[in-house]
Amino acid sequence: MLQVALKEWAVVCDLMLEGKLAIMLRKGGIEERGGPGAFELEHRRFLLWPSWAHQLPDRIKSAFRGRVKVMNEPDEMTLVGLGEATHIWRVPSREAFDRLDDLHPWTKPQVDMRFDYRPEKPLYLMAVRAAKLGTPKTVPNRIAYAGCKSWVPLSEADSVDDKNAAPAMDDAAYAALVARVSSAMA
Repeated sequence: MLQVALKEWAVVCDLMLEGKLAIMLRKGGIEERGGPGAFELEHRRFLLWPSWAHQLPDRIKSAFRGRVKVMNEPDEMTLVGLGEATHIWRVPSREAFDRLDDLHPWTKPQVDMRFDYRPEKPLYLMAVRAAKLGTPKTVPNRIAYAGCKSWVPLSEADSVDDKNAAPAMDDAAYAALVARVSSAMA
């Protein structure tokens, strides 16, 4: 059973669960344990919590832009997948990240925003092995789950059975992606 989720744009969660994406660019939100902009990989395995806050169509490349929904957070959240952060790198430079342009959906202005927000805080890139849950679970979107934060600790009643989760990307493709990102981040 999983009892923690990581918030990420809904379109990013969708792409991960379709096997079209396996990296996440992270800087912490306003309500982080280490202070604003201080992302910490508190959990290696987590549910994917789709978020619509801050998700803007013009911040996603045109190939995926039509999939971006601008809406308020729903009263209920259906959790359909999980992720396991197998690798995390501190992004050494914009040039290093730009070598991975074909591996992510973010536009240049969105990447600039991530680099420019609290520039004294590091920017991280995670390789995340996404998997579709065997049985999705709908949970109430409680007040305790709201806010601009990375991690969502779920109540025991909202914990999710992660047995029978099916990887979204095959082993060879994932290994090749990790090797390429490792090379770019060196």
